[in-house]
Amino acid sequence: MASIKSIICFGEVLWDMLPSGKVAGGAPMNVAYHAKQFGMDAQMISAVGNDDLGKELVGFLQQKGIPTDFIHTNYTFDTSTVQVTLNEKGSASYEIVEPVAWDFLFVDDNRNKAVSQADFLLFGSLVCRNKTNLTTLLPLIEKARKVVFDVNLRPPFYSQSLIETLLQKVDIVKMNDEELEIILNWYGIKGDLANQLAFVMEKFMLDTLIMTQGKHGAFCMHEGVLYSQKSFPVTVKDTVGSGDAFLAAFLYKMSNGASWQSCLEFACATGAFVATQSGGTPAISKNRVLDFISNN
Repeated sequence: MASIKSIICFGEVLWDMLPSGKVAGGAPMNVAYHAKQFGMDAQMISAVGNDDLGKELVGFLQQKGIPTDFIHTNYTFDTSTVQVTLNEKGSASYEIVEPVAWDFLFVDDNRNKAVSQADFLLFGSLVCRNKTNLTTLLPLIEKARKVVFDVNLRPPFYSQSLIETLLQKVDIVKMNDEELEIILNWYGIKGDLANQLAFVMEKFMLDTLIMTQGKHGAFCMHEGVLYSQKSFPVTVKDTVGSGDAFLAAFLYKMSNGASWQSCLEFACATGAFVATQSGGTPAISKNRVLDFISNN
């Protein structure tokens, strides 16, 4: 019987304020949430404020079976909220309040030990908008077995130097096509997709590079081989959390020894299914995704 794989996500927990109401979210939390639904052991290092929204968020995670031991209460700053605006196609744009509780994370012996024992440590660039968090994160990266970086660029909360620093220290990177274009423009790189991905792989000595293209599917490069997967046509409700669900699904399949093609197919199907639901944390399961694949 395969052992249960574990992931620790470092970063934001928050409420996405959608037109239809608030939904628990934050990219790392969405990954943890979906990884847990797929049967992984998932945990968050984060913070909430000493307020009702914070208590509700902790309650949500506990209800979903995600331990909250490493989510501390910040008595100075509020629980994070994000105003989400949807366009006519359901694509989301975000107004991210600052400063908030998760801008000031810390680690201790228990968190360090947990990260060193987990299969994956995952984070995105947004958590590093505060230099305190970057200073906290970098030593944690050194302790991790495999480090996953979800580029997740949110203007104005990133810089070229920050992204380069992070890319140099990780193993697995996920970005979307717009983020790839931004990074390539820093170096004036053109050419076909395979050469573009190979450039990023070689420059930052990555193990695996994943690129999503929304309705145009996704690509993965590993050991110089490029894999591609078409998207699953769906009626989009909103795109909130689709990329996070994709990444959780990919890591779940990868950690269980699936082929790279199978990882991409399962991940694309998961992301597409989540886009048919409201918010980034709908109920999902391995069987539901497999049914979705067979029906599409």
